[in-house]
Amino acid sequence: MGEERVLVDLSRWEEDLASYVSNDFEKMYELWVQDQFQKLPKHVQQRFFNGVDQWLIYTYTFLQGTQMQQDAYDRLLQIGRTYDETINTVEDLSRLSIEKQTYLANQHVAKNRLYSFVQGGMAGSGGWFLLGVDIPLMVGLNLRTIQLIGTSFGYNMHNPIEMLLALKVFHAGALPKRLRYEAWQELKGNVNEYDSFMGEHEELTNPTWAEQPLKSIFKTLVIVLSRRKMIQGLPIVSVGIGATINYKTAKDVSDFATRFYQYRSIQSSNK
Repeated sequence: MGEERVLVDLSRWEEDLASYVSNDFEKMYELWVQDQFQKLPKHVQQRFFNGVDQWLIYTYTFLQGTQMQQDAYDRLLQIGRTYDETINTVEDLSRLSIEKQTYLANQHVAKNRLYSFVQGGMAGSGGWFLLGVDIPLMVGLNLRTIQLIGTSFGYNMHNPIEMLLALKVFHAGALPKRLRYEAWQELKGNVNEYDSFMGEHEELTNPTWAEQPLKSIFKTLVIVLSRRKMIQGLPIVSVGIGATINYKTAKDVSDFATRFYQYRSIQSSNK
C-alpha cells in the first residue's frame, strides 16, 4: 500500500511538471539567452561548462569529507535502526519501506528549506561579503541535501557514480520549470542503467544551464537596489527577496531529488 501511495503522488507530480506551459515572456527570455550565449566562441562556452562541472565536483567532494556530513549519516543510521535493528551500513537502509525512506529524507528537506530561507535573508540584509558568498552557500546547502536524500534511500553517496548522478539531479532540479520535465524524463529513462552508463567524461552541465548565472546576477541587482527601501531601519524588502528566492530554489531542488530517489528505489525493489 505504501508503495502504491508513493507511485500515485509521483504520477501527480509528474503530470504537473508535464502540463506546465511557458508564458510568452519565458519563451522570449529563453530565446534571448540562447542567442546571446551562442554568440560566444565555442571554446569559451566549453571552458565555462568545464569550470562549472569542476566546481560542482569539488563542492560535492568537500561536503562529503566534512564532519558535519558524517555526523548526519550516522544519525540517519541510528534512526534507521529504530525501524530495523540489523541496519549497519548506508546500503542497509534500502531494506526499509519506501515511506520510511521518504520520512528520513523529509527530515533533511525541511531543514534545508529553513537554512536556505535564513541564508537568503542574510544575503539580502548583509554587506557585499554575504551577498558574494550567496551562490556558493546556496549550492552547498542543496548539494548536501541531495546527498542526505540519496543516503536515506540506501545509496552510498561516496560512490563516484552516485556523485555524478547526484550532480545531474541537482542540475535538473535547479532548471527553470519549463525545462525540468525533459530532464526528469532523461533521468527516469536511464534509471536501470546507472550502475554502468556514466563514464569518466560524463557531462554535467550544458547550454540549458546558461540561464543560471544571469538569474543570479539579476537577483543580486534586485537585492542591491531594494536595500535602499528601509522599514524601521531594516532592509525588509531585500531580506524578503533573498529569503524567498533561496527558499524556492531549495524547494524545487529537494522536491525533484526526493521524487527521483523515490522512483529509483521503487524500480530497484521491483527488479
